[in-house]
Amino acid sequence: MQTWGIMVLRLVVGLVFVAHGLPKLLPIWGASPARTAAMFEVVGLQPALILVLAVGVVELVGGAALFLGVFTRLVAIPLVIDMGVAIWKVHWSNGFFLNLALEPDVQHGYEYALVLMGALCCLIFAGPGALSIDGYRAHVAKAAAATRARLRRSKI
Repeated sequence: MQTWGIMVLRLVVGLVFVAHGLPKLLPIWGASPARTAAMFEVVGLQPALILVLAVGVVELVGGAALFLGVFTRLVAIPLVIDMGVAIWKVHWSNGFFLNLALEPDVQHGYEYALVLMGALCCLIFAGPGALSIDGYRAHVAKAAAATRARLRRSKI
């Protein structure tokens, strides 16, 4: 059952990163690369537009890879770094909690980014869980190794 729980975590986290990566690359959902670049400039991330595009690709491709369960442990690493930078440069000065009251001129704290970091660390340590391309490749490799071992034994 644990592998199914990890799969649910992987699917949800992958979907979240795809949803956050797309508006960094396309003008959708009220955001755009230019608007995000302006925010990056405010927090001191330069060159802003290049970093927005790089982060957008990492989040979109990484999120899709997580969702599919392909190279799960590997793609989770740059996403952890992404969330670490987001906490450090954007959210840390706003405290821990999100601005759930939506008070004007109050930004969100780092709790959400921290939860994503924790989820990514779980995927790094636990792997992709059930129904993943990584799991399928491991199954195929194990079957191929067993076949090779049987063939070696039969030649002896």
